[in-house]
Amino acid sequence: MTYRLAYRRYALPLRAPVRTAHGVLSVREGLLVRLESEDGTVGYGEASPLEGFGRETVDADEAWVSGCGDRIDAETLSQIPPGLDCLHRAFDVARGEAPVPNHPYLPVAALLPAGKAALAALPARVELGFRTFKWKVGVGDPADEWALCTDLLAGLPTGARLRLDANGAWDRRVAERWLARCEDWPVEHVEQPVAPESRGADDLLRGLAEDYPTPIALDESLAGAGDVERWLGDGWRGVYVIKPALVAHLSVVLDRLAWAGARVVFSSALETRAGTRASLAAAFAWTGEVRALGFGVYPIFNDARFDGPAAVPFVRREDLAALDPEAVWTALS
Repeated sequence: MTYRLAYRRYALPLRAPVRTAHGVLSVREGLLVRLESEDGTVGYGEASPLEGFGRETVDADEAWVSGCGDRIDAETLSQIPPGLDCLHRAFDVARGEAPVPNHPYLPVAALLPAGKAALAALPARVELGFRTFKWKVGVGDPADEWALCTDLLAGLPTGARLRLDANGAWDRRVAERWLARCEDWPVEHVEQPVAPESRGADDLLRGLAEDYPTPIALDESLAGAGDVERWLGDGWRGVYVIKPALVAHLSVVLDRLAWAGARVVFSSALETRAGTRASLAAAFAWTGEVRALGFGVYPIFNDARFDGPAAVPFVRREDLAALDPEAVWTALS
């Protein structure tokens, strides 16, 4: 089949900078691709590579798409270069990938800002009804963050859980000190304690998972489908944080994870509502154990037309219908 191809690149300012161990993100960049089939069916997909997750860039995605002209066929799509997982995913979605939903609603984790701002943000999120929270660590001094974490935990309602996301900021010594403290805290998991590119990272992650009871979650270590397959093959029994927007051949990868009984958390890549709709559709089709989604991040854009669903404790299947990718396409014109 041959499709008419068009794309629009975006650079969207965020309402407030997002601080992580990778640095400060104030503008989100990506591509929105549009495919029109021979029968007039139109589909959209979003490619939004994220710093810290592999080497794919928006420039590389745009260079490949622009080289295709205004027509593209299935054979050409099968030749997307390795490493452009986001672009591959975008075209899968644009071609009409439609997973079958298995849940009427799913719980959502609330994202807390890094540093002291988390203490001010927590009460409102508790009042909304959130019971799973995620806090970015590895941004400040470890001793200061330990003290802040103690205060945060004191403010959690009974039965609530906290996820700690280091974005690969720690070394072995700091990771071990955090994990030792987590043994007595209601911490659901510690996400990406060390950077995947650091020396001996894979062995260190396996060692931490064996030595401490608090589960370790892989995030940046899963920069694409190949990484997921590699960790599955190695028998990883921790948590897999899957950002659907970053994974090629997603349906195959999720089938493998489900078959292995893997613990999976679906998470946002800070994409627009076009990409968020496709990512949430994948989460609703998941057949494994349900865990709170990492989509409690919106609103994040200056222009609300690009935001995903507002951060609330549960997202309903019918909420996806409001995330219209054509509206995003129009807004980018």
